[in-house]
This record gives sequence, structure tokens and C-alpha cells, in this order.
Amino acid sequence: MPIRVLVADDQTIIRTGLRIILNAQPGIEVVGEAADGQEAVRLARELRPDVCLFDIRMPVIDGLEATRLVAGPGVADPLAVVVITTFDLDEYVYGSLRAGARGFLLKDTGPDLLAQAVRSASDGEALIAPSVTVRLLQAFADLPAGRPVAQPVAPVTAREEQVLLAVARGLTNTEIADALHISLSTVKTHLASLMAKLGARNRVEIAMWAYETRRILPGT
Repeated sequence: MPIRVLVADDQTIIRTGLRIILNAQPGIEVVGEAADGQEAVRLARELRPDVCLFDIRMPVIDGLEATRLVAGPGVADPLAVVVITTFDLDEYVYGSLRAGARGFLLKDTGPDLLAQAVRSASDGEALIAPSVTVRLLQAFADLPAGRPVAQPVAPVTAREEQVLLAVARGLTNTEIADALHISLSTVKTHLASLMAKLGARNRVEIAMWAYETRRILPGT
């Protein structure tokens, strides 16, 4: 069965573009479109899509509130939401994640990363635009004195260290595969292993651990 996606954006041309891009991806199908946040919430509850793709700035109800209503704390059966926006603002990123979003992308994101975010959200994982990830993680780089850093439950291998650093620098899975001359499936295997060893829920927490352990420093 394809991953069923609901697209919500107040601009018709954006909705059309997203629908064309997503429907062209194998295993993904757009099953509904909404022009405002209220309609997005109604369709989300009615259609129960696998993933909701919400713009932040929408009339009636904005994307953050729409996300809270279908995925936030207290929602009995939350849906997977990926927030997509033109505005690269930290307050939007934090607000989206607090509201329950499983992903945050910018509208200049390419088709590959867009599809990857949809698939990750459908699988229960989180994906944030790499450029945003790097900036956010740098905010965690300065640890308070004496704060303990979590240790892996098993040693991290040399190859996993390479993948770890690549993730922390904001590379996508495809870019990591190309840089390390390994297959995409191998990259995913290493990421799964890293999450298990570090107790991380997603690639963002993997990258955060790299900063906290000083494996990578801001600006490097």
C-alpha cells in the first residue's frame, strides 16, 4: 500500500507542485489537499492519512495549531505531520516540534529529501532539513560545566563514527552514501545501529550527541 499524504498550503501553485512531486515518487500518493488550516484538520481527521504535510502560514488556523490538533500532546490517535515552510526561523522549528511534528522542511527542499521526510514520518521517525539541523545543534554545543554526556551501550565502530560526523554536518542519507562510497541501505543500517547504541530516537539526536561529545564543533 502506498503512503497516503494530505497536503495543506494556502497557495494553489505550491499545493499543485507538492502533489506532482509526491505522486511521482514510488510508494507515495497524495489523497487530499487543503487550502487552510481548518480544512486541513477536518480532512486529516476524515481521511486519516499516513502523513500530513502542513505549511506553517495558513489562514483560519495556522500550521502549528493544525499540527497540535492532529498530532500534539493529548491527541488520542496522533497523525504523522511534516511541517514545510519558506521561513527558516528557529521559532517555527521549535514550535513545530513542540506541537508534535515529525519533520521540518524548507520549501526549497529537493524531491528526494521531501520524499525521505514523508517516508521517515510514516515510519515513526523524524527528519529535519539538514541546514536547519546544523544550526539547531550548534545551540547545544556549549555544555554546562560538569554536565555528564550519555555513553553508548556498545562501542561505536569506525564506520559508524564516519556516518555520525556526516549526519552532524547535515548530510542527507544519499549524500552520506556518496561521500563514504557505500549503499543507501548500508547508511540506514549504520543509522539504526547508532540509534540503538546511543538511545537516540532519530538522526537529530544522533547529531546532537556528536556535538555534545565534541566529535564535531560549531563551524566545522
